[in-house]
Amino acid sequence: MPLTLSSALPSTSIRQLSQEDAAHLLRRTSFGATESEIQALVGHSPAQAAGSLLGYGQAVQPNRFAPLDAATAGAAVKLVQASWLWEMVYTPTPLRERLALIWSNHFVIASDKVKNVHALQDYVTLLRTPALGPFPDFALAVAKSPAMLRYLDNDQNRAGKPNENFSRELLELFTAGIGAPGRPNYTEKDVLEGARGLTGWSYQGGRNQVKDFAEQPTFVAVPKRHDGGQKTYLEQTGNFTPEDIVRLAATHPATPGRVAGKLWAAFVSSTPDEAGVSQLARTFSQSGGDLRATLQALLTSEAFYAPANRLSLYRSPVEYLVGALRSMGRPALDEKTVLGLVNTAARMGQELLHPPTVKGWDGGREWINDTTLLLRMQAAAALTLGKNAPQGEALTPLTALGNPGGLSRALRGLNPKQRGYLMLISPEYQLI
Repeated sequence: MPLTLSSALPSTSIRQLSQEDAAHLLRRTSFGATESEIQALVGHSPAQAAGSLLGYGQAVQPNRFAPLDAATAGAAVKLVQASWLWEMVYTPTPLRERLALIWSNHFVIASDKVKNVHALQDYVTLLRTPALGPFPDFALAVAKSPAMLRYLDNDQNRAGKPNENFSRELLELFTAGIGAPGRPNYTEKDVLEGARGLTGWSYQGGRNQVKDFAEQPTFVAVPKRHDGGQKTYLEQTGNFTPEDIVRLAATHPATPGRVAGKLWAAFVSSTPDEAGVSQLARTFSQSGGDLRATLQALLTSEAFYAPANRLSLYRSPVEYLVGALRSMGRPALDEKTVLGLVNTAARMGQELLHPPTVKGWDGGREWINDTTLLLRMQAAAALTLGKNAPQGEALTPLTALGNPGGLSRALRGLNPKQRGYLMLISPEYQLI
């Protein structure tokens, strides 16, 4: 069942951002920021600040990772991961990369099954490019990508032999969601009929994930594999095509609430707020699923800036590492160091492009346990105290903790490296 849509999400009463407000905004949207980047937003209105962050382009930073030159598929995957982490650290448009990371935990694929370089790179590009447009268009583009076709077996889905994998996850995870007990958002018949409607899509090239990992795969529609018969799907009947099925799921009445809930948990609080999510879902619904309009409303809302919601989200391993480096002014890193950071994030529980299941990472408090906390402490030492520590700007309480007076007593008398280490292992830095 869809959420009951109430009034629009209330806007914040803040007129001009303080340095604490600006630091909060950049910690949530940009992984982290330097003193100068924070001060550049001070005095701006929340709407101006959000608009500037959302007005990003698609250019990526050059790097020397060359996955197409790798000797094996496994080595190529590592280089694709490193290339993405590099972009997170050095891009001038970090909200684009944080959104791509968020969507990679929604439209999930995994590199244990998808090893083709072009498929992985195109998937990451896809998470960046339409991520501020209409959600139905975004869902359709993902559904047609070779990475998703491979991961959920829809390339094997054909008339007479329907494969339900993608059809099921399209409803359960990507759009409507299961629903409440006794009030399901879809039925098993919908899954089967959806699978029939989704027949006929495949891709050419790069099909051998071991030998052909450097070959470009290309989406193809194969009419003779499509079940052209009549289907009844989500209480509608017709000779639905694959495009029809994806759009019907993406415009299901429950989809606005599910997408709004995902964005709420990523930017506001991991504690569910039915009223707030319902209000955000209203913006999503009334805009035709426009993600830019939805995010603009969210990033200028009273809930986003509410004191109770600050420092309420746990940093993921990737956010932990990238946030530290961006707060240090994006110091120069060599390729070996970046590859090491990819492996460090994986040991902490977040391997880029390889969530543990199709449901993605659970996140939240699950990121923190005795083992991962020790790994965070070791990473903090390497970034601040180690002999090969990056030579960046000194971390400050404002950049690391979002509060210029944070840990003032504990930091007194320490040198800049010691202060940086203490802040990175503090409870306050684990949260954004």
